[in-house]
Amino acid sequence: MTQPENSKTYEHDYIIIGAGPAGLQLGYFFEKAGRDYLILEAGDTPGTFFKRYPRHRTLISSNKVYTGYDDPEVNMRFDWNSLIGDTDEMLFKHYSKKYFPPADEFVRYLCDYAEHYKLKVKYGAHVVEIKKDERFTLRDAEGNTYTALRLIIATGFTKPYLPDIPGIELTEVYTEMSTNPEEFINQKVLILGKGNSAFETADNLIETAAVIHVASPQPLNLAWKTHFVGHLRAVNNNFLDTYQLKTQNAIIDAEIEKIERRDGKLAVTFRYSHANGEKEELLYDRVLACTGFRFDASVFDESARPALVIKDRFPQQSCEWESTNIRDLYFAGTLTQMRDFKKTTSGFIHGFRYNVRALWRILERKYHGVEWPSVAVTATPEGIAAAFLGRINKSSGLWQQFGFLCDLIVVSKDGAEARYYEELPVDYVHESSFGENEHYYTATLEFGKIVGDPFNIERFPDTAQAERSTFLHPVIRHYSGTKLISEQHLLEDLGGEWVKKELHVEPLTQFLRNEILAPA
Repeated sequence: MTQPENSKTYEHDYIIIGAGPAGLQLGYFFEKAGRDYLILEAGDTPGTFFKRYPRHRTLISSNKVYTGYDDPEVNMRFDWNSLIGDTDEMLFKHYSKKYFPPADEFVRYLCDYAEHYKLKVKYGAHVVEIKKDERFTLRDAEGNTYTALRLIIATGFTKPYLPDIPGIELTEVYTEMSTNPEEFINQKVLILGKGNSAFETADNLIETAAVIHVASPQPLNLAWKTHFVGHLRAVNNNFLDTYQLKTQNAIIDAEIEKIERRDGKLAVTFRYSHANGEKEELLYDRVLACTGFRFDASVFDESARPALVIKDRFPQQSCEWESTNIRDLYFAGTLTQMRDFKKTTSGFIHGFRYNVRALWRILERKYHGVEWPSVAVTATPEGIAAAFLGRINKSSGLWQQFGFLCDLIVVSKDGAEARYYEELPVDYVHESSFGENEHYYTATLEFGKIVGDPFNIERFPDTAQAERSTFLHPVIRHYSGTKLISEQHLLEDLGGEWVKKELHVEPLTQFLRNEILAPA
């Protein structure tokens, strides 16, 4: 192909596609390390996705400004919008005090973040083709060419995910549907999907639509029960009252077998999930598809196309967030939730900002010989316990990425030395050279299993039964190689502060005494 006359060629070690929160966050770390990088953004500013989504323009990411804490690291536990930086000025609390802030304010924040840290972003660079030989070669819509040794995709999900239902083309998709409730007056509406976009849409239509049904094959999951913030959040659950208190609306568990146009209406055939195979046809004025998004792999040539998983919605990734079939192709941001799908918070800013920092450290270690930062700690039960508890009681990364990121202490073979490493992916520890150590300990924060009503939990405030803790609590594990030797849970605490001598400090210290005296 002949290159257009005014086009240019750019060559870098790293190219990041997407100047959303993940791309900017990685750019911050590359800039800090002095790496040769360029961020390509199709829009004319950072945060193009958030200029349109969510459609009803209110974020559901918590913005708790007043916490009672002075420690900025602790405050990040309750700040779900800020990116990691090195100045208080670049925290989102300076842009909005609303607990659920306006999406437009977040776009303004991203623009200022990019400018403040002088990140290298090229706007209006819509990538239309990606190939790979020894280097990645990218081409944008203007005919410019970019080459890189390593490519990081931070575009998020840009393509609607539509289930394979005959007649799905008759629906109005979340990305394009009207958000004006006046256009739905006295209409019967079916909404496909039971995520936050579906209920955000239903809530918007309660006052005007005659009937609203929300349907999908699986039962509704509530975030306050599962601890997965992608499940239905309380801010969007007003619709539940309208169903349970019988105001014409309903939540339906059913497979949609087909959608047909008939006499100006849409005839939808349901096969109910919990009704002995019962089928029913219902008529609607409109059907709205709020069924989520998927990764768009169409720009990848065969030489660079990543393998896909989970109904082809996600690129398949290793513990380093690298494509499993394309070397040096990495992913950042919400795409990384493939590794902890519907379990923790990698799909959201308050989780993936820590993943991005871990990715940067992985790249530094892998390509530049820069070891993961660590500090020496006293290699005694008391020293190790103090080091773990000191971090556990303030870390926002372990708090947000519960069970996914861990802190690590590696003890030398002779037991004389110990080094402390912060916020590594648990899988990376076991699959990298860290997992080859003879004696090491990981610390995570984890939820217990909820059985029954999450607001009526039977508690066991006994250190001997700490593993039965339901709320977020510390778990310390001892490994030799990849073999788990033992683990110690610490009792949950209402304020998330594990500082009590008899309940937390002494049980952990005694566990470590046992492990150090008999390490395997």
